[in-house]
Order: sequence, then C-alpha cells, then structure tokens
Amino acid sequence: MNRSPFLALIVRWLVLALGVTLAEKLVTGISCADGVTLLVVVLLLSFFNAVLRPLLVLFSLPFIVLTMGLGLVVINALLFLLVGELVEGFEVAGFWPAFFGALIVGLTNFVMTLLMKRPPGAGPGGGVSGGGSGQGRLPKRERGGADVIDV
Repeated sequence: MNRSPFLALIVRWLVLALGVTLAEKLVTGISCADGVTLLVVVLLLSFFNAVLRPLLVLFSLPFIVLTMGLGLVVINALLFLLVGELVEGFEVAGFWPAFFGALIVGLTNFVMTLLMKRPPGAGPGGGVSGGGSGQGRLPKRERGGADVIDV
C-alpha cells in the first residue's frame, strides 16, 4: 500500500510532535502550554525546516564540514530557539535547552524513520520486488503477453 503525500506529511508532523513532547519532558527549560501550542510549534518548525534550514545549511556549509555535522544540530537548536521566541506558550530558556531539545527531536525523527522504513526489496504488498535484475517479475505470458521493453 503506497502512502499518499498528505498521509506522509501527517506522519512526519506526528513524529515531530512526539519529538517536541519528549524534549519538553526530558529537558529542563523547555515547556509547552497545551496541545494547540504544540500544534503551532510543529507547524512552525516544519515550515522553518522547509524554508530557513536549507538556506542556513548552505551559508554555513564550511562550519558544518569543519564540525563533522555537529553544525546541523546547532542550526536545529537555533530554529528551536526561534520558535520558542515566536510562539506564545512555548518556552525555551536558552541555547542549551534548545540544543538538547533539537537533539532529542532529531533522534526521535531518526529512530521513527528507521522503525517505519520498509525492509530493502520489499514491494508495496510486502513481497520482494524485482529490483532491476528481472528476478521476481512475472513471466511475459502472465503479464498479459504483450511485448514489453523490460529495463
């Protein structure tokens, strides 16, 4: 079963909400007033990750390379801190709570992505697809018998 892009977006937002909630529970200095505030935080973080983050990564690429990727967590922390400044009811006490909160959100996203990933070679129905070698495909007569360019 293929997921629609809309469903994939909803799942990403739910994973982000889970990460923000975990960060709130585990890091002192991060607090979220209620569910509506959490929804606004998730939407704003998602927007910033889509619009601002690529620009920040582009302009700070030498720093990111020099720090072997740790600069990405700093960028995420700055975005987390910015959302804390913009959203009423979502408090981030400073850089270090934002840093650890962004680290927790990133780890949550990473773990959930690994858990939801299909095993290699699994097709939409859970079976093994042919990849590119032609193995696992139906013979021509079972596909309808038409001449097909098989790449």
